Amino acid sequence: MTAPPPAPFPYTEFDGRPASEANLRIPASAGYGHFTSMQIRGGKVRGLDLHLARLDAAGRELFGRGLDGARVRGLVRHALDGAGVRDASVRVHGLLLPEGVHGSPPVGTPETTVMVTVRGPARKSAEPHGLMSVPYARTVPHIKRPGDFGQTYYARAAARAGFDEALLTLPDGTVTEGAITNIGFWDGTSVVWPGAPCLIGITMGLLERELPGAGLESVRRPVTLDGLGAYRSAFITNSQGIAPVGRIDDTRFEVDEELMKRIGQAYAGARWDAI
Repeated sequence: MTAPPPAPFPYTEFDGRPASEANLRIPASAGYGHFTSMQIRGGKVRGLDLHLARLDAAGRELFGRGLDGARVRGLVRHALDGAGVRDASVRVHGLLLPEGVHGSPPVGTPETTVMVTVRGPARKSAEPHGLMSVPYARTVPHIKRPGDFGQTYYARAAARAGFDEALLTLPDGTVTEGAITNIGFWDGTSVVWPGAPCLIGITMGLLERELPGAGLESVRRPVTLDGLGAYRSAFITNSQGIAPVGRIDDTRFEVDEELMKRIGQAYAGARWDAI
């Protein structure tokens, strides 16, 4: 028997049911919620425990209710089956849908609505990235959430100026994070993550866990724009992978191939977990 073709991307389910038009009006018009992004290969993902902990903690903070990990895993598996794929970019959103929307739970029920979107797999380019510093910091930065106007505005401004990513900074020049990435620096002895409020990405969290075993010290401490000269190299991370930084504004960075190899090996050593 011939397998059915994959569903068109993006494929979306709400609580295990294909999205209805009524469902989709809610995230289109209301941005209050949270999510996590993951790259799935062969039905497995790196850092599953970190993804599930992120969803649970954000749900408790935003809605006063967490998300059960077993439920999330079942819904992601169901969406992958519905899309007919095993390799994918997946987002899991926690939402509270208004009462009366088709398929939504009544107000006061203990479960948050879970929206799962499935797209084709993605991988970050390994080419050196240019970052443009911008004067912006996200509100409640530890929550990964949709619809942040400032992030999108400055990311687009950076692209128009010929850069690959925006680097968010505080008024005093303290570096926090990229618009959709974390940034790490190399001072010759340690990987340095900016010690400032930011979203701790899953890839960053995995590297903090794995780097010591690869013989690389990993620390957090303040990084400022006027102190970038203290660092030999830099790199960015997100769910799509790791890439070197070639420049921040007018400051150039060496692409340390040996360092990138060691960081890549540390990341590759992270366990793949079945969804």
